[in-house]
Amino acid sequence: MMAKSIGSKNWGLLRLVEERSLSKKTEEEKKHPQETQIPYLPKDCISSILVRLPIESLQRSSFVCKPWFSIIKSPKFIDAHLNRSESVLIFLSPITEERSYSFSMASVPEENPNTVSVESKLLQPNCIPIFSNSSLNSTKFSVQFLTIKNGKTEIGGYSLNCLGSIRATCNGLILLDNKVKKGGLIVLNPVTRKLIALPLGTLHRPYNESYGFALSDVTGEYKIVHLFRDESGFVSCEILSLRKKAWRAVNGLASGIFGWFGYTPVSAIGALHWIPQVDRSDYIVSVEVHKEKFHQIPLPKSCRTHDRIIEMGGALGFVIHEEINRIDVWILKGFCGEVWTKNHSITVGSIIDMIPYFSLRIKGDIIFKRDEDGSLYAYDFQQEDLTKVEMVEECIPTSSATCLPHVNSLVSWMDESSDVHD
Repeated sequence: MMAKSIGSKNWGLLRLVEERSLSKKTEEEKKHPQETQIPYLPKDCISSILVRLPIESLQRSSFVCKPWFSIIKSPKFIDAHLNRSESVLIFLSPITEERSYSFSMASVPEENPNTVSVESKLLQPNCIPIFSNSSLNSTKFSVQFLTIKNGKTEIGGYSLNCLGSIRATCNGLILLDNKVKKGGLIVLNPVTRKLIALPLGTLHRPYNESYGFALSDVTGEYKIVHLFRDESGFVSCEILSLRKKAWRAVNGLASGIFGWFGYTPVSAIGALHWIPQVDRSDYIVSVEVHKEKFHQIPLPKSCRTHDRIIEMGGALGFVIHEEINRIDVWILKGFCGEVWTKNHSITVGSIIDMIPYFSLRIKGDIIFKRDEDGSLYAYDFQQEDLTKVEMVEECIPTSSATCLPHVNSLVSWMDESSDVHD
């Protein structure tokens, strides 16, 4: 009985303390309303807000606090942001300033304190003089990208320069020539500036080879596909997985199916696809990324000089000029029993010399490039309207610049190791 009385007394005392504490807190909030704490936001809510930010704002936001950093660096968030990011064109702009290169890593020139040289970053861990004589006279390039917004072009940059050419792109990663090591390659994310040097594969001259870069939708690993023609004219293939970091030969290419390597391969439906002839190709050559198996896929119509294959919303699109004022768009959604279906017909003025360039990932417009003057046009499927893109004068890449479809993201390869430089 006495124990029960003591317990009741303690409970009453505890309740009295809580009431006084709550009363004091309420009085303090009334006296200093501006000091009232911001209501708690769930992690999912913060993630939903951050995923809508452009890449440059997202990079800065990751340093606001540890919880935000954790959210932004998570693989799930990076994939979500990638899926919301619009297509851009990445290209290299030559740097005209005449500067000399010496054999010291520290002497690789920078344009400003925030600009990073890919070659400097590659050499930094070892700090060794590795530039060859051929590199001394190499042209240095600034890595830039072109966006199309509201019918106008805008140029953005990464404060990044390099000596090599861009060979291929995939999900925000680029495949770059490694001028530090002859015949070598670099995989780089220009946004995060993370990079990795790849081992040497089979060396060939650029006009006798082609590189493709793709992600396996089964294993989630990034792969580099290298096609090359030997002295006898036979085309061979080797593939490198960024997880294993080793080239291996892959058979299955029939003799005589490739006429040239001038067309950039397209990644779609779990494969890389090439148009193998300059003109009048009746098929495309495809390699499944996961199975590493080659296919010859017949086209619905013969592919002419100004026709192209492009990735369209995850499917493979074939854009063909049927008449002087009509372009048809065919779609292939997969390998297993799928057939080409004609989804659109674009009928406008004279479009005979308009080359299908790429498709915007989010908006869905097809971007065309006029062969005559390099001007860009966007076709809006909803409005059924083809409009010329306003090229702001300072936003026009040089005529020699190779522009490749790209997307700015925070993605990385799956197997990050000590070879990766931050």
